[in-house]
Amino acid sequence: MNRIDFLRNSLVATGAVIAGSSMQATAAEGNSPAVANMAGKTFNLDYAPHQGMFRAHAGDSFLDQIQYMYDQGFRSIEDNGFLGRSVEEQTKIGNLLSKLGMRMGVFVVDGGDNWKTSLTTGKKEFKDKFVETCKRSVEAAKRCNAKWLTVVPGFYERNIPYGNQFANVVDAMRAGAEIFEPHGLVMVLETLSDTPDLFLQQTHETFAVCKAVQSPSCKILYDIYHMQKTEGQLIVNMDRCWDEIAYIQIGDNPGRNEPTTGEINYKNLFKHIHKKGFKGVMGMEHGNSRPGKDGELRVIEAYRETDNFLS
Repeated sequence: MNRIDFLRNSLVATGAVIAGSSMQATAAEGNSPAVANMAGKTFNLDYAPHQGMFRAHAGDSFLDQIQYMYDQGFRSIEDNGFLGRSVEEQTKIGNLLSKLGMRMGVFVVDGGDNWKTSLTTGKKEFKDKFVETCKRSVEAAKRCNAKWLTVVPGFYERNIPYGNQFANVVDAMRAGAEIFEPHGLVMVLETLSDTPDLFLQQTHETFAVCKAVQSPSCKILYDIYHMQKTEGQLIVNMDRCWDEIAYIQIGDNPGRNEPTTGEINYKNLFKHIHKKGFKGVMGMEHGNSRPGKDGELRVIEAYRETDNFLS
């Protein structure tokens, strides 16, 4: 071996040792190289984790978890059960979000299963309960500067004609919109795949309800996981209903875990959403495909991988 080759090989070997040491140090700190290099860098789309998603790294405190989310580059959170928290806890969450400059994603306008399963019936007691819950939600939203609130109209009633049920749902949603409009709040109607008994099964049905309500406070929550299961053609159906979509949620299928774990081409889907200029929150309403710290880092890596495709 001549001197030049010897020096070249020595430098390569030395570089490998240094790189290996760097990777080991990073791993010791609990972050993979990919996550560590991007930590703190904001994403192109506004992804919103939820409580428990990063518990292994941040501990049991939701406030500490929110701080960890921020440190990893996330700028929004989701908290479906926010309405059920104490006023003190709601206030603490809201104060931390304000301090960090983060947005609150959806929480559920949850008044209990009575109205959830019964707004299609048109019964006064169920509508009254829904209206009461909407009013409570306004006060909760003020504590965390929330804008979007999830609403599930309820089950399909087989003993009532579809047209009557549709009219009953529209009537209830108009009542909710009247409460939310003065406060700039938007209830987003979610179409689910959990059971075929739900009234709203596909996006076009939710689109029709929003068009009938005719309020800026009544829009669509498009859950990618659910809609992949019930109707497919994600890009086509999103485009058909785009002017009524105000909020998007994420989850791969099968498994309902982070992007890249299932069949959905999230690189193309995120690219399409980004090109359309979507500025809302993208709720990470899914589980982690792996347990512990390794699984949490894999979630972050998956979002870096699919989001970097947009740059």
